[in-house]
Amino acid sequence: MKFDAHKFKELTEKNFEEAWLAGKKIVEVKDPEKIYPRIGYSFGEEHPLFETIQRLRKAYLSMGFKEVVNPIIVEDVHVKKQFGKEALAVLDRCFYLASLPKPNVGISKEKIEKIKTIIGKEFDAFTLQKIFHSYKKGEIGGDDLSYEIAKFLNVEDTIAVKILDEVFPEFKELVPEPSSLTLRSHMTTGWFITLSYIADKLPLPIKLFSIDRCFRREQSEDPTRLYSYFSASCVVVDEDVSVEDGKAVAEALLKQFGFLKFKFRKDEKRSKYYIPDTQTEVYAFHPKLVGSKTKYSDGWIEVATFGIYSPTALAEYGIEYPVMNLGLGVERLAIVFYGYDDVRKFVYPQLYGEINLDDIEIARQIKLVEKPETSEGFEIAKAISETSTKNAYEIAPCSFKAYEGNVFGRKVEVYVYEEEEGQKLCGPAYANEIVVFDGNIYGVPRNEKFAKYFEKGVITGYRYIDSFAYGVARKIELAALQGKDLIAKVKVVEGLSDINLSIHENIRRYIVWKGKKIDVRGPMFVAVKAKVY
Repeated sequence: MKFDAHKFKELTEKNFEEAWLAGKKIVEVKDPEKIYPRIGYSFGEEHPLFETIQRLRKAYLSMGFKEVVNPIIVEDVHVKKQFGKEALAVLDRCFYLASLPKPNVGISKEKIEKIKTIIGKEFDAFTLQKIFHSYKKGEIGGDDLSYEIAKFLNVEDTIAVKILDEVFPEFKELVPEPSSLTLRSHMTTGWFITLSYIADKLPLPIKLFSIDRCFRREQSEDPTRLYSYFSASCVVVDEDVSVEDGKAVAEALLKQFGFLKFKFRKDEKRSKYYIPDTQTEVYAFHPKLVGSKTKYSDGWIEVATFGIYSPTALAEYGIEYPVMNLGLGVERLAIVFYGYDDVRKFVYPQLYGEINLDDIEIARQIKLVEKPETSEGFEIAKAISETSTKNAYEIAPCSFKAYEGNVFGRKVEVYVYEEEEGQKLCGPAYANEIVVFDGNIYGVPRNEKFAKYFEKGVITGYRYIDSFAYGVARKIELAALQGKDLIAKVKVVEGLSDINLSIHENIRRYIVWKGKKIDVRGPMFVAVKAKVY
């Protein structure tokens, strides 16, 4: 059946939704605590680069393309076949692979004596020499050499490593030797190899795609270039493939990412493996880009390139049918959607200060230091909080019974009190709440001044008095066990620990690293005493 280019243009909104949802399915896990008893359970987080790759995979599959893996390590002869006289310029940007040679290792009398000194016994030098010969011939791998020596000499691996280090300088003097193998710099290099095996064996049209790494020996990595990048590439092989087919595939693929309009321009670079005047740049319009703080604020961006492979290059591989190839850089597509202007920050956020925790993630890390272990303890905590709230503005000296009951077989009475005359039972910050807003942790009251913190931030559910009460309740449980009275006070809050809260040091460092702050403070002045009988 002939390849129908226009069929791809008929992708509907429903097709897009199905492709998108297919990449967003969440698998339900029953009783996750049994599966992850130590670390608990939560959904993971994918890197946006690989989320984009997954969306591209789904898009290609929805268009009827078959996924393949192209060779990533290739002989430089393939670049010469494809680029002809321009091959040297291309190879200049390739990473060549090198390997360490296997040295000829001799065992002199001097070396034998050194080994005897290290292991403290006699050994068969001839057999040790055979081990080195086996290594030279590749029968023993470099990662197994010390193990084989240790096994023969009946010593620990560390002793074998010491022997290699101190007795055989040949291993220290090894210098990598280059080979003719290169890391693939263009996905095209792999396509020619793949098609040379299958283009004459599969029914036409052949539609293949591959999303994988390529490598470029750039002068340096910068905001627009990396040494390693992902290419999302496809080929269509048929008896009659044209530039119009390339346009159709480009439109069908990119419509699934919300691009609405397209422009096609001849690419002035004119790679030698394409037929002249078929190499085409694809420009696409996306409404999300309009007005953005990027150079694409008009909504248009160059997204992909396609062309028809040259018959001359195809003939080098015995490929007799025309081939259309389209490719795009995944990172280039992804940084647009995620609002990055530096590809390094997008791909390596952990290296370029772009790790971001949202307010919910930070709020989840704020935890109680101490909390009750009995139902009576929880009742005490609740009673302290409620009594303090109800009588917060009563003038001292005053005392209010919050709880009376039995704890561990002893009668316990709990009071919230204030002795300093003229003062209120609780200080003004007693009802402040812990809120995470814009990456900051605040302890603030609910009033008009801080309204946006509560509307747009994440409310943790911890008031100063509540978290303090939990800690006091735990102390009262312990006091009841020991048969002792207890007095617990908090005056001026200067941090989370003053109100029985903590946050992991990693999160604290993250907040400081991002230039944010933990502002939990204020005059609380709450005192609790427990009488144990």
